[in-house]
Amino acid sequence: MNSLPESLSRLRDLAYNLRWTWDHDTLALFERLDPDLWTERGADPLGVLLHISSEKLTQAANDPDTIALYQRIVADFDDYMAAKNTWYEAEHGERGAPKIAYFSAEFGLTEVLPIFSGGLGMLAGDHLRSASDLGLPLAGVGLLYRQGYFTQFLDHDGWQGERHDVNDFTQLPLTLEMDAQGAPKSVLIHFPGRQVRAQIWRVQVGRIPLYLLDTDVPENSPEDRGITGQLYGGDREMRIQQEMVLGIGGVHALAAMEIDPEVVHLNEGHSAFAVLERARRAAAAHGGDYWEALRATGAKTVFTTHTPEAAGHDYFAPDLTRKYLGGYAREMGVSIEDILPLGRRNGYDGAEYFCMTIIALRVAGFSNGVSRLHGEVCREMWHSVWPQLVEANVPIGAVTNGVHYQSWASRETIALYDRFLGPEWRDRPDDHKIWANIEKISDRELWDTHRERRERLVDFTRHRVRTQMKARGLSEEEIAGDALDPNTLTIVFCRRVVRYKRIDLLLRDVDRLTRLLTNEERPVQIIYSGKATPGDDYGRGMIHQIVQLSQRPELRRHLVFLEDYNMAIARTLAEGADIWLNTPRRPQEASGTSGMKAAVCGTLNCSVLDGWWDEAVNDSEPHAPPIGWSFGEETGMNADADDRHDSETLFSLLENQIVPMFYENGKDGLPTEWIARVKSSLQQLGPKFNTHRMVKEYCRKGYFREEG
Repeated sequence: MNSLPESLSRLRDLAYNLRWTWDHDTLALFERLDPDLWTERGADPLGVLLHISSEKLTQAANDPDTIALYQRIVADFDDYMAAKNTWYEAEHGERGAPKIAYFSAEFGLTEVLPIFSGGLGMLAGDHLRSASDLGLPLAGVGLLYRQGYFTQFLDHDGWQGERHDVNDFTQLPLTLEMDAQGAPKSVLIHFPGRQVRAQIWRVQVGRIPLYLLDTDVPENSPEDRGITGQLYGGDREMRIQQEMVLGIGGVHALAAMEIDPEVVHLNEGHSAFAVLERARRAAAAHGGDYWEALRATGAKTVFTTHTPEAAGHDYFAPDLTRKYLGGYAREMGVSIEDILPLGRRNGYDGAEYFCMTIIALRVAGFSNGVSRLHGEVCREMWHSVWPQLVEANVPIGAVTNGVHYQSWASRETIALYDRFLGPEWRDRPDDHKIWANIEKISDRELWDTHRERRERLVDFTRHRVRTQMKARGLSEEEIAGDALDPNTLTIVFCRRVVRYKRIDLLLRDVDRLTRLLTNEERPVQIIYSGKATPGDDYGRGMIHQIVQLSQRPELRRHLVFLEDYNMAIARTLAEGADIWLNTPRRPQEASGTSGMKAAVCGTLNCSVLDGWWDEAVNDSEPHAPPIGWSFGEETGMNADADDRHDSETLFSLLENQIVPMFYENGKDGLPTEWIARVKSSLQQLGPKFNTHRMVKEYCRKGYFREEG
């Protein structure tokens, strides 16, 4: 990094604090320093700072407009970081600062820091951002992956390939924690016959520190250095090793940072071993009984489960669990045979696998699903853990997910809301009265703002499609440089490509889909994007089918697949889509948050009544314009019959309601009924499905247990 001019000396502070992920002015400042480098480095402030020339820095230092912008941003940053008038201080200041530790296997904060795979990580990232805005005394705990999750690419024939890029930590917005002697801070985790060392890195997320553990250190064997190599990589033994580093090592790391959390929040079961380590420490500190310590620390544990899919829960064979926890149990002064039942439905079944979700459910003082419907599904799914209870009394509640609006709304959208809702919408996005002001925005201005975003989406998509087709080795004749039209109804389907999400619902009748898309008077275009799990033949096959369809001459302008779905793609598509399509097989979508991101930008949802959308629709105002479109109630038929039924219903909705409404303009040339739905969606969904509301709800129900 070149030496910074004195007048720009705080650029480093700005680049190393991920508050820039939700502050458009800071992003604009770094882009202004060197626009070409900004594009080359993928809109990465630190990437710009590390590679900018001294000439460009001098030029910026001598530009009065740049200096004025810089000074305003630094003043705003300092005010934010030092603020005492936060929501937490106002509502819970009398508690002092009882630290909350938030554990997650992945955190989706920015594509620049690729340590996440999808929705779970993005939710964790938004949780930290809202915790920062609200002033919570919270610290995040996770793992720093040398290779992260895989990068997706398409080969010449349109099949998914996977590449694991190696992260250079010196190029990422994180810092290695050092001790008083100037050595990296690290912790030791006891493994069978050895100890594994993990060093501690810190990512600053506004006011919130996120501590990440990294086993890629010289003191470890090559095998142990690879424990934090890949997110969700390796076999079951690698997975239990990762989860010991996350859960047990994470508690060690907090102690090394002199943080003794009063409350621990486990975001999924990956970090559930933390409950064992917290109990061990409490028993050792107070000379008490281990089981009493487990009950006491468990009462201050919050556990969130995110998936009704069996494959989404980690199970370990009894012998593998004994191998890794046997010695640890002896340290705690208990038998491993007394630990194993904590992770089983039937504690006395010696053959039953040890489940991380079950141990978290058994120990945590508050457990929840991530939507109202998912809470019901969880109580049924895990009823056998509490066979003595009626299902309605199974101790699993619900806190519906949300999204951090400023991180997902476009610059134009934020400016529009600032003008008509007032800047307080940023601090109080859960205030219904604020969102009522959406009505003040004229139809013309709302529609023109959305058209700008759709035009940007089309430009973005055309560029990416052309780039990826060139990389696949296609000829100029095969490359769809003119894909999409900025004036055409745009549907987006972006999510993991797994069977239950039914990416193929419109592909069941390709002829009908072709007629829908290529209608000369009312054309439609669809953008698909998503990754298939490595080794999943169904997911890979669906991607291949979509890519092949997109290359048909009659469809190449109407249907595209964007490879390597990431946060940048998600943000651009959510901002510019007209319809956000979601087609899970009910009730297998725990919550879903991508539709929330689209909604805050004025995109309408068309979704199966599942996850968050089920309660959004059921709680909507009966006398207001509808907030979107719904389909896919459970029919009691088999899966294939359900799919045929839902496919027919979706086609009918598109042909008879959605497409005609989009193209039906009033005398002013605007689609009046469509805009009325957009306003209704913003007014009703805006105050409910944000992470400020969600984090406050966790405070009330879980962290400080004011109810339930």
